[in-house]
Amino acid sequence: MARSVNRSAGSGRFVSKAAAARWPSKTTTEQVGSGSANNRSVYRSASTGRFVTPGTAKRNPGGTIEQQV
Repeated sequence: MARSVNRSAGSGRFVSKAAAARWPSKTTTEQVGSGSANNRSVYRSASTGRFVTPGTAKRNPGGTIEQQV
């Protein structure tokens, strides 16, 4: 069963729900565990949650996050 976790876009570390609520533009919520494929890398903007290109992610590492989907 997949579960929701919050991650800092700047460091990539897991953060609490409270931290994610305090800094929504710098964190993202993702699904992990069984039930999620986790076999392909994608990049998201931490502020909007939208997918971005690898080039955009490389230019803005503090505001994007790499996810396995």
